[in-house]
Amino acid sequence: MPGKVVHFEIPADDEDRARSFYAAAFGWTMTPMPEMSYTMVETGPSDPRTGPTEPGFINGGMMRREGEFRAPNLVIDVGDIEAALRDVTAAGGSTVSGRQPVGEMGFAAYVKDTEGNLVGLWETADGG
Repeated sequence: MPGKVVHFEIPADDEDRARSFYAAAFGWTMTPMPEMSYTMVETGPSDPRTGPTEPGFINGGMMRREGEFRAPNLVIDVGDIEAALRDVTAAGGSTVSGRQPVGEMGFAAYVKDTEGNLVGLWETADGG
């Protein structure tokens, strides 16, 4: 269902230190993906292909704090990123980065809302 929050992203100055903190403090599982400069974060029981296997939680990611990635952000599921970017602009927001592929999983884009907050958009690849 488009419009739901599908994951979060946490920027970190020291990714090893941040991974250790969240694993120790909350029991989260960290899977570094060096080829993407990203860490997959599982906050509960999950299937590698479909994500959470129980209702009530979402997973996330972690990356180096740089550029626009200064604070945690939410990523929202959309059916069509290009249409969502037009809707964001029409509602008073702005595009930070347009549609970009994320492996074979789908596509991401980033926008700023009317308050200057960074928000991610996610479009699952066909068949995903």
